[in-house]
Amino acid sequence: MSGLVNVGMDKGSMMESEDRIEKTVDIYISAEAVRDMKHKKYDTEDFDTQTVKTQTPQPTGSDSVRNRSSRAAAVCLVLLCVLLLVAVIVLCVMFTQERQQFISNNKNLTNERDQLRSKNENLTNERVQLISKNNNLTNERDQLISRNENLTNERDQLRNELNICAEWTCYQSSCYYISKEKKNWTESRTNCTERGADLIIINNTEEQDFVKNMSGAAAVWIGLTDSDVEDTWKWVDGSTLTSGFRFWASGQPDGGTTENCAVTVPPVSAKDWSNLVGWHDVACSRTLQWMCEKRISQLILP
Repeated sequence: MSGLVNVGMDKGSMMESEDRIEKTVDIYISAEAVRDMKHKKYDTEDFDTQTVKTQTPQPTGSDSVRNRSSRAAAVCLVLLCVLLLVAVIVLCVMFTQERQQFISNNKNLTNERDQLRSKNENLTNERVQLISKNNNLTNERDQLISRNENLTNERDQLRNELNICAEWTCYQSSCYYISKEKKNWTESRTNCTERGADLIIINNTEEQDFVKNMSGAAAVWIGLTDSDVEDTWKWVDGSTLTSGFRFWASGQPDGGTTENCAVTVPPVSAKDWSNLVGWHDVACSRTLQWMCEKRISQLILP
């Protein structure tokens, strides 16, 4: 709609300009006619006053028309030049404004480009940092998984050991197991070694009293023997009895070469052992209950 209005206004302006041009041309033509009449009057007066006058040729009607046409064309040309000049000025102003607008837009686009580059560099740095953090977290996760597996294995081992230890009684720095079945001395020791232990070694009176209370009415095998050298009693760890604590019953040992393994007899069952409380040497083939001993450190560290 605005375009149609502008077109209508342009047409109206052009018609008004043409009317002005025609009026101007008529004015110029009228002025020329007046000048021609004045010249004719002056020429007649001169002819009367002067005696000798050179006759000048009088212009004809066609010459006057040509003069008017040339002057009208000149006026039109001048008007067209003016119009062209105005158009050129308007176009220059518009071009200058558009150029300035273009320069401003270009600066804005350049600034936006620089900002985008800066943001892109920041994002690139952040991505590199995130990749590095992700790698670190992945390594930490793998380490945690490995630690968790190790802890799980240790937990399972401890559970197994606790299940085994449920049959054991701990005292001071050792844990003790007393059997319910009966075996000979060699088989009893084998059973202890299968449990990660050995037949008990009694080092002091307190431990002897603990064994007496734990065994109740049973006489049990202990880790003492002179099978290698007669009358040289040694514990299962290789230590010699003479260098440590001893708790032989009265008159013991008395079996000679036929009785090479030791058993401890509590007061409750002493009536079956000639009422003698303490250690007795008996034949290693005899079947009795036994007691195993394991250091607590062995339960923690395999």
